[in-house]
Amino acid sequence: MHIVCSDLEGVFVPEIWINVAEKTGIEELRLTTRDISDYDVLMKRRIEILGREHLKITDIQKVIAGLDPLEGAVEFLDWLRSVTQVIIVSDTFVQFAGPLMKKLGSPTLFCHTLAIGKDGSVEGYNLRQKEGKKKAVIALKSLDYRVIAVGDSYNDIAMLKEAERGILFCPPANVVAEFPELPVTQRYGELKELIIKEMAGDC
Repeated sequence: MHIVCSDLEGVFVPEIWINVAEKTGIEELRLTTRDISDYDVLMKRRIEILGREHLKITDIQKVIAGLDPLEGAVEFLDWLRSVTQVIIVSDTFVQFAGPLMKKLGSPTLFCHTLAIGKDGSVEGYNLRQKEGKKKAVIALKSLDYRVIAVGDSYNDIAMLKEAERGILFCPPANVVAEFPELPVTQRYGELKELIIKEMAGDC
């Protein structure tokens, strides 16, 4: 039996931090896991910037509330959930994800949590599990699932390589160049075709 593990941002919804950067004018917040491979370095930098700029969790949540899924994402995810099981495995946070997940039809989500101070400041973050994306695939494989994984950034690579079939979706050029062994798709139609072939045993 197959199951799909997919990243969230960049695959089904816009990059949250890029939109926060655009709304606040803080260009440093545009950096994502597409740019920096070390997630801990990236998050510590983000938290430092939020503190320096006196941005609270509510400021970020206001930006998220105005975001919609990427064009075609809801229809693709509806199709995918009609043919197999799907788990969204993301490095986003519980405090961010709620509104976006509702707009996607509330699929299952594995993600992290933020440490929020009494004044609403973002003080830190708590990983659900180190290497959580890769370990989710390992756990599902131990249950005799054949895992198809989809992602777009550095933090997805371990998950994609651990899966029986890893697929890049709309990745940046630097990720494509570093991991040429992974198939690249740019549209949901292409991704759908690869998933259908994999489930039929043709890949």
